[in-house]
Amino acid sequence: MRFFSYFYDNELEQYFYQMPQDFNKYTNRDLLAYGLGATLYMPATRPNIHQEILSKKHEGLTSLVIDLEDAVGDKEVETAEQSLVLELLKLKEELHKGFISIADLPLMFVRIRSLEQLKRIVAQVEDSIHVLTGVVLPKFCPETGEALLREVYQIHTEHQPFYAMPILETANVIHKETRIRELMDIKALVDQYKEIVLNIRIGATDFCGLYGIRRSAESTVYDIAVLRDTISDIINIFQRLDSPYVVSGPVWEYFTSGDRILKPQLRQTPFRERYGEEGMRWRKQLINQHLDGLIQEVMMDVANGLAGKTIIHPTHIKVVQALNVVTYEEYTDAINIVNAATGDVGVMKSKFSNKMNEIKPHYYWAQKTILKSKLYGVLHEEVTNLDLIKKEVYLSYS
Repeated sequence: MRFFSYFYDNELEQYFYQMPQDFNKYTNRDLLAYGLGATLYMPATRPNIHQEILSKKHEGLTSLVIDLEDAVGDKEVETAEQSLVLELLKLKEELHKGFISIADLPLMFVRIRSLEQLKRIVAQVEDSIHVLTGVVLPKFCPETGEALLREVYQIHTEHQPFYAMPILETANVIHKETRIRELMDIKALVDQYKEIVLNIRIGATDFCGLYGIRRSAESTVYDIAVLRDTISDIINIFQRLDSPYVVSGPVWEYFTSGDRILKPQLRQTPFRERYGEEGMRWRKQLINQHLDGLIQEVMMDVANGLAGKTIIHPTHIKVVQALNVVTYEEYTDAINIVNAATGDVGVMKSKFSNKMNEIKPHYYWAQKTILKSKLYGVLHEEVTNLDLIKKEVYLSYS
């Protein structure tokens, strides 16, 4: 599996200075944490999930979550569990027959409702559980989180890794008077199980629901005050240098156009100067699909150190992953900073003569950038992230 698998080899050479690397569930955890990319959610009641995976229905998909929680009605839980079990058994059978390899599978997770549900599923699928990369733990909190992590740890082995991805989305996390203590307690807990915690995720929809808020397609999570403050504190605690985690961007909920009040969030100049009239038509298309809001939010995610994003529609895959690719300038600065960390100098001018690179303050950023570049790749100097978004990709929407 690889990001931008829909590019031909000659196109990869055209766009990438450093090619995206192959990865799968067996890749080293620290690197794999950047491999989620655009994580597509689908309800466990969806029929023939294994067929969608075998046929590679969604171009560019590198990770998906089969949801047994909010996407499934309370009266559908038993049916959803039975469907999930059958899908996992079918995928295991296809692997056994050699019709697909583990390297061809996207990183697959199940979002569970409870510890008891996880135990039921494991008991029914037995070793087929290792078709999955892990489980997503919604409404994660210290009171119930340890038992869940302990169960995941028992499934996880050196040869068959199985990871947890806690979602931070409870009232105690977003309420100001309890937030910092709750986040510190969660951090202390996941630190005890760090080798099996792949990623920290942010449940923006549940957070908004606690306040009766729903952001529009013209607003990003950073425009909603209570979300912005909460995301800031999650970043503050979970991305600290002493024991950091990869934190993913919150879900983008929109995939169709509607009436617009505010101005589009895409400037005309980059499109006109780079692509001419064709670029202006393409810009209009992005705006009509409300992808300008998604682009704005992903750029804010990246600026705040988040990597990847939860999505609910395959049209989002290309945008999220293209905007996470490391640029040539970022990569060159990162390499030069790491190479200069010998103690001989403290600061140096960037090769691009537009900024100063301070070795100690920028060293952690440089390490993260190099790690991320291994999976997402590095663009040629003259190539932009927009060029990757412009690439036509076949998508099936059913």
